[in-house]
Amino acid sequence: MPGRERGTRLASGRRRIVIIALLVAIALTVAGAGCGGDDDAGQGTDLTWFVAIQPGGSIQEIAKRCSEQSNGEYSIDLQLLPTTASDQRDQLVRRLGAEDSSVDLLGMDVIWTAEFANAGWLREFPADLREQVTKDVFDSVIETASFDGKLYGAPFNSNTQLLFYRTDEVERPPKTWGQMISEAERLGMSIQVQANRYEGYTVLVNSLIESAGAQILSDPDTIALEQGPTEEALATIGRLANSSAAAADISTSTEDTARLGFEAGGSAFMINYPFAYGSAKENAPEVFKNLGIAEFPRVVPDLPSKPPLGGFNIGVGAFTEHPEQAFDAAACIGSPQSQLTATELDGLPPTRQDLYTSKVVRDAYPGFAKLIERSIDRAAPRPLTPAYTDLSLAIQSALHPPDSIDPDDPQAAYDDLREKLDQAVKREGLL
Repeated sequence: MPGRERGTRLASGRRRIVIIALLVAIALTVAGAGCGGDDDAGQGTDLTWFVAIQPGGSIQEIAKRCSEQSNGEYSIDLQLLPTTASDQRDQLVRRLGAEDSSVDLLGMDVIWTAEFANAGWLREFPADLREQVTKDVFDSVIETASFDGKLYGAPFNSNTQLLFYRTDEVERPPKTWGQMISEAERLGMSIQVQANRYEGYTVLVNSLIESAGAQILSDPDTIALEQGPTEEALATIGRLANSSAAAADISTSTEDTARLGFEAGGSAFMINYPFAYGSAKENAPEVFKNLGIAEFPRVVPDLPSKPPLGGFNIGVGAFTEHPEQAFDAAACIGSPQSQLTATELDGLPPTRQDLYTSKVVRDAYPGFAKLIERSIDRAAPRPLTPAYTDLSLAIQSALHPPDSIDPDDPQAAYDDLREKLDQAVKREGLL
């Protein structure tokens, strides 16, 4: 009897232990389900950011920091795009056209917003987040991230062009393109620009037309192109291209050929982005020690210039399965800390005006940070239209090579440009 009672008590105790263990397991399972949602418990959401690589490593650093600061909400994986803007766009168009849900975040060139939004490939930023990501951002930049009155991108970085000149050859920088061409002719030196048949030429054309007091479009599908000011801008291009001040390779010139040409020492002037400063410092010390920097020249003496505007905004893909996390990540990528990281590691100007007093920005652009700030503030965005790609190709087709423009009678170039632009906007973009 005593042995049987002892066995009964042991069996009963084992049953209680098993029951308790089962209850604990059930409780842990329920708790884990409550915390994990649809994702693996405690793992967070994997987001894919499609973006162009930057040589200084700022993209990797920002993705890493934002992932860590999300406290497990998300982790950003990078899908690095090709180096040229056209190849970047083509890859994104193929994915978005196929409604690829892996496109959570997009690094968008400022000229893509209207096309992508019109195609239904982007999510509109919610009102509360809109205020956060546009705080202290230049109005010109917000314009590039918007379409039809809605915000489709978190401003990330900006860019603009400046006038670089030789202080040992030029006493003071010219105020206008006409003065610059005359001075270069007098010196027997050249002017470096971007006039190959590519997007950089569209950038130049747009800024000259805007600086002359005209616009290419008055709304996404209406040609403006006021004839008098536009012809003055076109005559400026024709005068440069047909003068002794034109670089020998003007019809194939790019940002990089302009940089190399200026560093070679035979050019008195160069229009280019701020990266040219660091390049001259590293590669052409004799040129660098006499390097001056000034604002983009005017076309008309009594009208302020409208410098080019570049940069990238962060969009959220329309087909993402994780919109809430993607918007949080986009806000982090566009945050002041992230923008300063892009400035420090890759020399990319911030989109927020309040950051131009920071030491990071002043160190990146010693003595000309305020000039960059002023240039972005005054800059002319390229036309905001779903048909932008067609429009840019139309400009290149009508006006290239630049020496085909008669500076004394630019009307033929104007008529051809207007006709090709009208055809372009009616196609409403290439998908």
